[in-house]
Amino acid sequence: NTSPIFDEDDEISLDLELETGVCYFNGTAYRVGDYVLSGNELLHCEERGVWIRRGELHEPEDIGS
Repeated sequence: NTSPIFDEDDEISLDLELETGVCYFNGTAYRVGDYVLSGNELLHCEERGVWIRRGELHEPEDIGS
C-alpha cells in the first residue's frame, strides 16, 4: 500500500479522495513532513497524504580509482 506520488509541478486534483495527515509507503505509515528514499528518488509526505518528488540522490563517485 503506497500513497500517490506526484512531481513538484503536478496539479493534485481535489476530486481525489485522499487521506490527510499520513502517507503510506510499502504499507508503512509516515507523518506529514517525513521523507523516504525510493531507489534514488527523495519523496516528501505532504498534506492530504500524498508523496511529492523532491529530487534524486546520486551516489558519490569513487575518487582516485
